[in-house]
Amino acid sequence: MKKFTTAALAALIAAGSMGVASAADAQSRHERNDRQEQRQDRRDDRRDDRSDRRDDRQEWRQDNRDDRREYRQEARNYDRWQRSERRYNAGRYSPPRGYQVRQWSYGQRLPSYYSQGYVVNDYNRYGLRAPPRGYHYVRSGNDVVLAAVAGGLITAVIAGLFN
Repeated sequence: MKKFTTAALAALIAAGSMGVASAADAQSRHERNDRQEQRQDRRDDRRDDRSDRRDDRQEWRQDNRDDRREYRQEARNYDRWQRSERRYNAGRYSPPRGYQVRQWSYGQRLPSYYSQGYVVNDYNRYGLRAPPRGYHYVRSGNDVVLAAVAGGLITAVIAGLFN
């Protein structure tokens, strides 16, 4: 009976220590799971931030693309040849030395002489829209032409703007 009691006592002690070990083990497993969940949450937050930034960049690019399209479309809105709805008094016109008054048309090149003293800077006063970047209005007789600043290529002719 003594052996049986000793064996039972030994088994009881062993089982108790196993129970403590398994409780401690469960607690450490629980802490590990918490840390893993926290790490996963941080990763998810970073992924969300990255995707938000990516979406912002895509929206910004799309906005810029739309702006460029609108700018190009507005540049194309100038008719190649149009008659002025209203006539303005702008003083007497005298052509550059060596040139005569002539009818310009789309696609021709305006001589550089015209860019010196015949540029129409107060286009609002004459009911004209602002010229696109790189272009200016130039008076030629009673007409106004929209020409490129660099090469003088005529993009539009507004006939009969001046008296």
